[in-house]
Amino acid sequence: MAAQDRNNGGIEGLFDVAVVGGGVVGCAIAREFTLAGARTILLEQGPDILSGASKANSAILHTGFDAPVGSLEQRLVAESHALYCKLHDRLNLPLLETGALLVAWSEAEEARLPEIIADAHRNGVGDVEPVTAAQARARVPALGPLARAGVVIPREYVIDPWTAPLAYLSQAVRNGAVALFRAAVESGDFDGSAWHLTTPRGTVHAAHVINAAGLHGDQLDQALLGASAFTIRPRKGQFVVFDKAAARLVDTILLPVPTTRTKGVVVCPTIFGNVLVGPTAEEQDSRTDTSVKQATLEALKAEAARLVPALAQVPVTAVYAGLRPASEEKDYRILATPARHWITVGGIRSTGLTGALGIARHVLGLYGNRHAPLPDPAWQQMPNLAEYRPRDWSSPGHGEIVCHCELVTRREIEAALLGDLPAADLAGVKRRTRAMMGRCQGFYCAARISELVDGAIDPPFAVGPAHG
Repeated sequence: MAAQDRNNGGIEGLFDVAVVGGGVVGCAIAREFTLAGARTILLEQGPDILSGASKANSAILHTGFDAPVGSLEQRLVAESHALYCKLHDRLNLPLLETGALLVAWSEAEEARLPEIIADAHRNGVGDVEPVTAAQARARVPALGPLARAGVVIPREYVIDPWTAPLAYLSQAVRNGAVALFRAAVESGDFDGSAWHLTTPRGTVHAAHVINAAGLHGDQLDQALLGASAFTIRPRKGQFVVFDKAAARLVDTILLPVPTTRTKGVVVCPTIFGNVLVGPTAEEQDSRTDTSVKQATLEALKAEAARLVPALAQVPVTAVYAGLRPASEEKDYRILATPARHWITVGGIRSTGLTGALGIARHVLGLYGNRHAPLPDPAWQQMPNLAEYRPRDWSSPGHGEIVCHCELVTRREIEAALLGDLPAADLAGVKRRTRAMMGRCQGFYCAARISELVDGAIDPPFAVGPAHG
């Protein structure tokens, strides 16, 4: 059994629901169904959660102010925003109340602001209001001199992109769900009442399947249902992360005027004390290529300097790229096939982190009221990685500071290898602790971390990829 698996009785017998995909949406669905009383198993092809699209995003808790009016995405994002604000304290998940400032930089963009405000109000985000260039600059003094006007969105916040999904699945596991990793669904048969899914870890039997396979969602539909109602069109987004010195320049989310295709490049504080700029929106055929290009990164840095000129003087800490599972339509593709006991959750593009809780509740509604909800479910407190709250290094007994850039302690690394969902690979350790994700990118701490995780991750640190 892989170190991270939590089988809680194994994979034998009939599950009520098998959730395929360990991204943020799959994790939230596993939690929702488990708390609703369903015997649930999550199958993930990677060694850890967030091995695909969900590991790289801008970590904004959206209000849905700019979603298409009347769309499923708008409704579920709004519901999810409220759900996250309601539960984050119980799971000790951070919520940095930054607000957002949408800025127009040209006459044409300025002309669109009334339409954006009207759509926001139609979407139920009634606190969105216009500001003049002077008011925008008073809010962000470092803003570039060419800003013409803006729109304030008070309830757009910043959250932790990795601890939130970890918390969702951890709570599911703590309440009886099974999480099985390195368990890609290779084939499956439906006998009229249940699915029999073949994985490298054995055959899983489940009455219903929920396809939350993200970048591979259409392929799973085609393989097991014989057809898919949509096609995934991977959209790469490259990011540049500035040093923490940038945080004094940008304490709110700076949004561009969106296009019909993308929300555009944002400049945004992170929960970890950095400032990021991105993402790009690059259509590509590959579902795995997350390489970055120097020319694109330079263009992102130039764009950041145009919006906030002082960022040109701040060093870059890291760069990365992620893929959004876009489809040929802008809205979510959540489709139930009752006769086959199957629900597909596809086309969740850039709002998956925000929308996950609402999506999970919507999918449960499609499934129906089939079980008795857990009367008193267990809740757990997640470790804090947010810079604006007390970190472990400031508490006694942490053992030692292992990663000096991010002030990660030995106690945090050891804890990441234990618990409801222990890290199974180096990327999992990094996402649970921030180790090696600071300015030196592991140059000084890698050897010590290798000692601490020796024997607990696969592949071993000494031969595995240093960054994931």
